[in-house]
Amino acid sequence: MPSFVPDTEGLGDDRELKQLRGSSLILPVEAAKSRFPCCVVWTPLPVVAWLAPFVGHVGICREDGVILDFAGPFFVNVDNFAFGSTARYVRLDMDKCCFPPHLSGHTCEDGFAHSELGTGISWDDALRMGMHNYQHKSYNLFTCNCHSFTASCLNRLAYQGSIRWNIIDVALLILLKGRWVSSAAIFRSFGPFFVVMAVGLLIAGWPFLIGWAAFSGLLVGWFLIATYCMNEVIHC
Repeated sequence: MPSFVPDTEGLGDDRELKQLRGSSLILPVEAAKSRFPCCVVWTPLPVVAWLAPFVGHVGICREDGVILDFAGPFFVNVDNFAFGSTARYVRLDMDKCCFPPHLSGHTCEDGFAHSELGTGISWDDALRMGMHNYQHKSYNLFTCNCHSFTASCLNRLAYQGSIRWNIIDVALLILLKGRWVSSAAIFRSFGPFFVVMAVGLLIAGWPFLIGWAAFSGLLVGWFLIATYCMNEVIHC
């Protein structure tokens, strides 16, 4: 992959760079307008979430709150979150990103690798590069999906100093730190699951529960093995 070093000629000192990034102008979350500035957002995945409510569709948002999500082959949604409105979100801290003015200005764990991956001079610039990259990728639920896109953007941001974000990290970020938009969002995420479980147990009994556990185990197992044991399979 060709290296990319942001062109900062003429930008002046660090104060000018900080103004360019707009880190002091973070807008508030406006869920009613589907605006989540500098957030990772999540919504339950239809049908699949009826059996595994932890499975969902994720996206990452620009500084103005517009959602970007990888929704199909060679296609990144802009301000049209696939599969419904946002149910959970995690607000990210722009100060924990790495926007180097030059190669020696990195604050992340591996400046050279970050430069090879692609660095931005601002939050939106890094997301723009991630979006352009995924507009040339084919979608696959098991190997190259919305979590992959979000992880790729976090790597370009070098969020929390790391360029090793993967789909498991993104899933855990939402699971452990995600805030619910509303009580209705909680019901939309878990209501169908409890209905399916109740009907399944009523009709089939324990075999249904065993089948559900096997399905969930295989799903989680695949992503764990593919992420940590088969590095070339999952794209981030």
